[in-house]
Amino acid sequence: MTRAFELAALGPARGVNPRVGCVVLDAGGRVIAEGHHRGAGTAHAEVDALSHLPAGAAHGATAVVTLEPCNHTGRTGPCAEALIAAGVARVVYAVDDPGRTSGGGAERLRAAGVEVVAGFRREEGEIFLDDWLVTARLGRPLITVKWASTLDGRVAAADGSSRWITGPIARADVHSRRASVDAIGVGTGTVLADDPALTARDGDALADRQPIPVVFGRTAIPSGARVRSHPRGFLTSPGNSLVGEFVALHSRGIRTLLIEGGPRFASAVIATGLVDEYHVYLAPTILGGPRTAIIDIGATTIADGLRLDVRETLALGPDLLLIAAPKGRH
Repeated sequence: MTRAFELAALGPARGVNPRVGCVVLDAGGRVIAEGHHRGAGTAHAEVDALSHLPAGAAHGATAVVTLEPCNHTGRTGPCAEALIAAGVARVVYAVDDPGRTSGGGAERLRAAGVEVVAGFRREEGEIFLDDWLVTARLGRPLITVKWASTLDGRVAAADGSSRWITGPIARADVHSRRASVDAIGVGTGTVLADDPALTARDGDALADRQPIPVVFGRTAIPSGARVRSHPRGFLTSPGNSLVGEFVALHSRGIRTLLIEGGPRFASAVIATGLVDEYHVYLAPTILGGPRTAIIDIGATTIADGLRLDVRETLALGPDLLLIAAPKGRH
């Protein structure tokens, strides 16, 4: 299983598919094949491992897998069926697949007479698959809301100017975090007002990994908007039913969504109750005025306020990054 986890780590950490590794052992316990999943549309780990064996070589073998073999047909066939067809006699796996359509592989294997050992090193597997398991169980992306503000919570001065509230070290940190997520979400108001590129940058160059922009709202995006030149293109979403739209984004392969939209859109996302984490960049500046980072989220009394647990604070030059999550959130 240790080797299976090592193989799984070779797969992509982004996207809706999990990282999975598989090791096939012969009857004497000797490794005869290895495989791992390389991303959506590619062979799953079990099929990848079996593909390295000649016909009949897996008969009576044991497959050690980090995740329960799937039991559904998507872009590829069911791994449980592939293992049965190959004549595998025993399957050992760490973590149950929580998917409503992909789960059930262990039951299918047992029904075919395959010995199944479930939950071997489960805790380690759940730590390894942490964010994927959460999104698979929730059926939506992990959602982070980010903003940069002054100490008194202002995102712009009275004249609308906002560049730059934070310094270059904090802005570089933002770009690094953009490069780690699947998608970055903004409202059409932000596109019209600020014309953001929504790219992740490494210094003056584009980062190797780019989030795909998602623009929420029905207002037409201008033909010359910089988001239209994004290296990954962009998606649009009407913004009428955010809960359903987040589910739809997950079905398109988006596991992590960073919300950077303006106060109105960020507040609408917060009001859904689905935000998993907050990244708040604070500059040691006081502006006063009405331009606050968050507007109405439905709280009318102190008791209605959204209480958060601060998970981490980071000094970024003169600025501070505060990372927090709703109390009790996974």
